[in-house]
Amino acid sequence: MEYCIENEYLKVTVTTFGAQLKSVVRKCDGVEHMWQADPEVWGYHAPILFPHAGKVVDGIIEAKGGSFESKQHGFARLMEHEFVEQTENSLVLELRSSEETMKNFPYEFALFSTFTLENDTLHHTLTVENWDTEAMPFGIGYHPGFAVPFDENHVATDYELRFSEMESPICINCLPTGLTQGNHYYLGSNITSIPVDEQLFANDSHCMTNLKSATLGLYEKGTGRGVVCSIADFPYCLIWSKPGMPKFVCIEPWHSLPSPEGGSRKWEEKPAAAILAPGESWETTLSMRFVR
Repeated sequence: MEYCIENEYLKVTVTTFGAQLKSVVRKCDGVEHMWQADPEVWGYHAPILFPHAGKVVDGIIEAKGGSFESKQHGFARLMEHEFVEQTENSLVLELRSSEETMKNFPYEFALFSTFTLENDTLHHTLTVENWDTEAMPFGIGYHPGFAVPFDENHVATDYELRFSEMESPICINCLPTGLTQGNHYYLGSNITSIPVDEQLFANDSHCMTNLKSATLGLYEKGTGRGVVCSIADFPYCLIWSKPGMPKFVCIEPWHSLPSPEGGSRKWEEKPAAAILAPGESWETTLSMRFVR
């Protein structure tokens, strides 16, 4: 099922499969900013990463005396989310724990996705509630894919990722297994932008930490058009696309990391966004501004 919200600036479509942001069209020029999930390239639009971001050791979590298979980025992106309510410029979807989720994550929970339009900005708020009788650790992250180029008159190399402050981005190394390796590298020194080209993602994603910038945007050089993501409240921000000349670029603010290589399978020992006591809730918001 798909739902639309809109205002004078944007028309937004959200699909209940994964509570994914499927489409954002800027009304002034008709540009579609979201990657349209070509399965031959990457079959998602903007998956939600829950109950963990990245991989866990051996694809297994151990919790409550049992072992549970858990795929990369968890299961929320692979499930139907239920409609809760809608207004002209907001939409709420929910994923509740069930017999199906208990096969991979032995906790009772609710995950709400709230999409709200404010002028040329879309806010996506994720709220996690612990309905379990035990404390619930979890990880969470965003993974929106923004299409490039914006129109037929441009190519991927006409774009750059632009920080709001000068940065020397420190990246946590997750190669070659997708698990953290205990070391880091620099993506650049004293830079304000990163060119988009066929070499940028040749070795997979870049997991940046300790950024000073309030925003990271994907900009079209020379025109000022762009998608600008708020990242100030997130300890990690990844950028990713498929190897080769990008057809999309993901800007991924995360609140937790993959498990460490050779680390524990125990769920309570995995890097977490939060550990909620029974009855507690927690929320985070990614704001995306579509600028001209």
